[in-house]
Amino acid sequence: MALTNFAALTDEQLTAWGKKFWHHARTNAFISKFTGTGVNAMIDRTTDLKKSKKGNRAVITLLADMRTDGVMGDARLEDNEEALQSFETVILFDQIRNANRIAGRMADQKSVVNFRNASESALGYWAADRIDQMAFLSLSSVPYTRHTNGALRAALPAGQNLADLEFAPDANVAPSANRCFYLTSAGLSRGTGNDAADGALVPLTYKALVQMKAAAKDSFIRPIKRAGGQELYHVFVTPMGMADLRLDPDFLANIRSAGVRGEANSLFSGADSVMVDGMLVSEYHHVYSNEGAAAGERFGAAGNDIGQRVLFCGAQALAMADIGTAEWVEDTFDYKNQVGISVAKMVGFLKPKFKGNLSSYDTVEDYGCMTIDTAMTAFR
Repeated sequence: MALTNFAALTDEQLTAWGKKFWHHARTNAFISKFTGTGVNAMIDRTTDLKKSKKGNRAVITLLADMRTDGVMGDARLEDNEEALQSFETVILFDQIRNANRIAGRMADQKSVVNFRNASESALGYWAADRIDQMAFLSLSSVPYTRHTNGALRAALPAGQNLADLEFAPDANVAPSANRCFYLTSAGLSRGTGNDAADGALVPLTYKALVQMKAAAKDSFIRPIKRAGGQELYHVFVTPMGMADLRLDPDFLANIRSAGVRGEANSLFSGADSVMVDGMLVSEYHHVYSNEGAAAGERFGAAGNDIGQRVLFCGAQALAMADIGTAEWVEDTFDYKNQVGISVAKMVGFLKPKFKGNLSSYDTVEDYGCMTIDTAMTAFR
C-alpha cells in the first residue's frame, strides 16, 4: 500500500520537501521582488538572531547620516573623527503553520506523491499570500485584524488569528505624523484619510507622486541605489489606483514621452509596473484599500469614503525576519487510513522607526516609508 511508506521519509527527505515548499512560497510572494539584505534593500531580510531569554528576536541595523561638517584646510582631523551612529532594530518573529489532510483511502485514489505535490503547491501559495498580506498591512500601519481590503477578519479562537502573532502591529498603530499624507483637490496635506473632510479625497495623480518624491528627499528617506548610480523609489497602488493614474493626462504624457518606443512601452504592454521619474509604480491587489470596511470605518470625517493607501518606499522601508528552514511534517491518522502534511515557518515583520537627524522635525518617524491616502474613481 502506498500509505505504508507515507511517514517513512528520512529527515533529509523531509528537510528537502520543507526547502522546496519555502522556495515555492518565496518565489510566488510578490514582496520577494523587493527583498534583499542590507541598507540598499527596500525590504531588509535578516536571518541574524539576537540573544534573549525568549529567543524570538532578530535584528537589522539602521545607519544614521553623519552630523558634523568635518574639518577645513589644514585643521587637525586626527582625534576629530566622527563616529558612525548605527542603531539595532529588533524584529520579533513567530511561527505560522497550516496543514492538509485527505479524508481517507477511499476518498482519494491518487498516489501519495501526487498528494505531496498538491500540498506543496497549495501550502506554498498559502504561505506566499499570507506573507504578502502581512508585509502590506505592516507597511500600511494597519492591524492584522483586517484584510487588505479593509474588511475585518473573523475572530477565531486564540492562536488562529494573524493578530495573535507576536510581531503583529498594535490595533491602534498609525503611520508616523510626518510620514503620512492625504490627497484632496487642494493638494497634499499631512495626516491620514481619516483627517480629510467628507468627500474631499481625490484619486492619485502624477503631480502628487512628484511632490511625494520631493517630500521623501526633504525628509531624508534614502532611495535605493541602482546600477550606474541611479536612485529609485518604489510606489505601490491598488489595481484601481493604477487605473486612475493611467487616465491622468500628466502621467500619460510622461510615460508616452519618456518611455521606450513601440509595443514595449508600458502604455501598450499592460505591465503591472511603470517606471516614471525615478519611481517604479507597481499595482498589486494586496495594497491596502478600505472598500471592504464597514460604514464609519473608512476615510473622511464620517468614515464613509472609500479609498486606497498608496505606499511610497525607500531603502529599509520594511524589515523581515526569515528564521530557519521551513518544517515539513508528514503523519498518519486513523490506523493510517488518513494522511496529512503540515508546514511551519518562523517569520517576522517590522516597519522600522527612526529619529530624524537633519530634518525639520526631531521625532521618531517611520524610517523608509510614507503613505498617501487617496480616493479611487470607481468608488466616488
